[in-house]
Amino acid sequence: MRPAPIHFWFDFISPFGYCASLRIDELAARHGREVCWHPLLIGVTVLKVMGLKPLMQTPLKADYIRRELARYERRHGVVIARPVARPPMNPLPPARAFAWLLQHAPAQAKPFARAAYRAHWSAGVELDQPQALLACGAEAGVPPDLMQQALTDPAAGQLLRDEVDAAIARGVFGSPFFIVDGEPFFGVDKLELVDEWLSRGGW
Repeated sequence: MRPAPIHFWFDFISPFGYCASLRIDELAARHGREVCWHPLLIGVTVLKVMGLKPLMQTPLKADYIRRELARYERRHGVVIARPVARPPMNPLPPARAFAWLLQHAPAQAKPFARAAYRAHWSAGVELDQPQALLACGAEAGVPPDLMQQALTDPAAGQLLRDEVDAAIARGVFGSPFFIVDGEPFFGVDKLELVDEWLSRGGW
């Protein structure tokens, strides 16, 4: 019997979600696990459901987050080209496209997400324009006609809403967020804990 996959939720506007996306599959593979990627909108979970301010508009915490991200970059050799203090892009276009690919072409979904995440945070590309997303799809090897459908099918919006509703029902609120064998972990700094959890079989 194959072990259950790790579930990974992310929002394209989350730099820490991007950092987690660079490591989670390799970590899982060391333990014989696969990873199911899921889109999330922290504008829904954090702002609407939890009623909190945007992270970078939160006094005291915003300064700490800038420092923590810079520290993570240095430790792991990650390059974040887009200033975290810049107002976030509209995450709906890439999230809808990912949700559509997840439903209709699942093998293409994760490569697209990786390319889009990399373009946004490592190259500073804004992902709310179709041409940028088409370029990400091309880089990821998604057939152009398939990528075009992902960007234009009206059903993509409902697919994304369903994903976000399902995430909330499971207690997911931030990016990155992981569920391993039913156990929730929030934050890229929890990857070490996830690794230990898998090594020890939980505790």
